[in-house]
Amino acid sequence: MPETETGTTSEATATGRKRLVSGPGLLLVWLYGVMVVGAVSRSAYQISTEFGRAPLAYSLSALAALAYAFITYSLVRGGERARRAALFCCAAELAGVLAVGTWTLLRPESFPDTTVWSQFGMGYLFIPVILPITGMLWLRRR
Repeated sequence: MPETETGTTSEATATGRKRLVSGPGLLLVWLYGVMVVGAVSRSAYQISTEFGRAPLAYSLSALAALAYAFITYSLVRGGERARRAALFCCAAELAGVLAVGTWTLLRPESFPDTTVWSQFGMGYLFIPVILPITGMLWLRRR
């Protein structure tokens, strides 16, 4: 592999893992990181203060936070195993967003409060439905 001006390879880390965060992948990691912070802070607050009001909604927000954190970690870690794990988790995340989004539109009374994935992530500018699709496209290219 060719070396860059800094003396490191552009596609692999010192341990030989293929980098997943180069180019547009860096933006993907940043967006997932923002979603981790948003979902963790939202779910932690809601679970600690109002859990009895909407336990399903708040638990789903915590699940979303875990998915975002795992994908962020996998993208930063790099390597083929991490790429496959992140790809699987992006697919599971997309399935969750589509299922919860549809559920909240068809049966809104089931969710007295919103989740990160409610209405396909409308409260988060639809990033929750766009991000896993973008992530899967990026990870398939890598």
